[in-house]
Amino acid sequence: MILKPHVAVNVKNLDDSVAFYRHLFGEEPAKVRPGYAKFDLEEPALNFTLNEGGKTDGGINHLGIQVESTEAVLAAKERLKNAGLASFDEMDTTCCYARQDKIWVTSPDGHRWEIFFVKEDAESFGESPDSVEEASPCCTPNKS
Repeated sequence: MILKPHVAVNVKNLDDSVAFYRHLFGEEPAKVRPGYAKFDLEEPALNFTLNEGGKTDGGINHLGIQVESTEAVLAAKERLKNAGLASFDEMDTTCCYARQDKIWVTSPDGHRWEIFFVKEDAESFGESPDSVEEASPCCTPNKS
């Protein structure tokens, strides 16, 4: 049996979102139809779909991709930078009871994504570093 998570998000503009997620995932969509696109990823195993229209401002705190190393975080940062997408770094931070290296980027519809590597468990939930303007609880960066 193959288990693969599925995430479907509503987007305002399909073309803008396909371009963003193409760079975020480093892959082309498996299917694009009017008002719909599907990324069928093997790494990470994910069935991710974009649905144009509907409510685009509710419910999701953030989404993330866990990678195998700090080097993979930095490679994703470089890929996004080369695509002209801004990212915000949180290296060696404690968040969600783990010490992590991560970057954040925001989709055209405001979906916040973290690409992260967990270094080790931590005893505290943690907060974003002081470099974030008006520091906020972890997993809710003010910048992207």
